[in-house]
Amino acid sequence: PVGPWIETDVDSSSLRIQAFLNGERKQSSNTKNLIFPVKTLISYLSSIMTLEPGDIIMTGTPSGVGPMEPGDEIRIEIEGIGSLVNRVR
Repeated sequence: PVGPWIETDVDSSSLRIQAFLNGERKQSSNTKNLIFPVKTLISYLSSIMTLEPGDIIMTGTPSGVGPMEPGDEIRIEIEGIGSLVNRVR
């Protein structure tokens, strides 16, 4: 999740990721299930562009969240990092 601080002491190879739609868990997976490990993504991206401090790499989410409607609340949680809550407009 994107927030007011950056967690730098996290092992990105095995973090639980969950998504909740209006409080109901819709997705649950782990970074170990990504097609490409986070370190591989960073290595590849830095070979084709310059990554700067503060850059954000979005990997997408596991399947399962489905359609959302205006007013819905989506909460994404990543173990050891935190959660991010947004309302759908």
